[in-house]
Amino acid sequence: MIATRLRQPTRVTLAILVILALSRVAAQAADASSWDADSRAGVRLIAGNPAQGADAPLRAGVELTLAPGWKTYWRYPGDSGVPPRFDFSNSQNVKSLNIAWPAPRRFTDDSGATIGYKNGVIFPLRIVPQDPAKPVLLRLKLDYAVCEKLCVPAEGRAELMLDGTPSAFDAALAKADALVPKPAKPGDDAPLAIRGVRQEPGGDRPRVVVDVAAPGNEPIELFAEGPTPEWALPVPEPTDGAGAGLHRFTFQLDGLPPGASAAGATLTFTLVSGANAVEVAAHLD
Repeated sequence: MIATRLRQPTRVTLAILVILALSRVAAQAADASSWDADSRAGVRLIAGNPAQGADAPLRAGVELTLAPGWKTYWRYPGDSGVPPRFDFSNSQNVKSLNIAWPAPRRFTDDSGATIGYKNGVIFPLRIVPQDPAKPVLLRLKLDYAVCEKLCVPAEGRAELMLDGTPSAFDAALAKADALVPKPAKPGDDAPLAIRGVRQEPGGDRPRVVVDVAAPGNEPIELFAEGPTPEWALPVPEPTDGAGAGLHRFTFQLDGLPPGASAAGATLTFTLVSGANAVEVAAHLD
């Protein structure tokens, strides 16, 4: 739940002072914008190295840092919360822009199970210029929420010119790219995979059963999204009954928009194990 009254942020913590000082250095190097930060969170844009090939998209990222104990949300927040909203509409020389989402984590508190990030996250960007011979000017307005015991709305603004110069943040962008779930198919015979998805009768609402495979002893998390943002599916819970070497998650088909039917709907599943993740689209036949 978003608090209706905001606490006045302070700007005197050592961590934020360090962030702001580093941002001035980064801005001079033209590979990062200044931080738009307070004592809870900060936002900036970072650049990647020049694109390889005439048709290769430009690489950049939205970096969001969080104070200890604070979190923010994934594109689907779970039982409560608000997903980040990225607005690049005032950018210049941008034909198209794609935002990638690193694999999130599950958090459980009094409000239920939520999905998001702590400490910080970099959202990789792929930008296709309108005119490849000219620089791209990114202008970001980010609306998001940060939560500790209460959630408060936040806004970040940043501006960065992508001019094709080498960037000190290319390695950080590559690391964030590696955390983005890899596309996969249901039934893949891979170490990390969603082996099966099916419906079962379950009281007032059908139950969805998902069997997954994951290597090693890393914690396993599964998230489910509907075909549109209006769907608010429960966060899948681990249950018993999977076959040898598999893990099972289940959830009820609850949270559908009015008039929507689950029959034939395509759900998106994100399976996370350690630093690895896959994303699978599965039909509910």
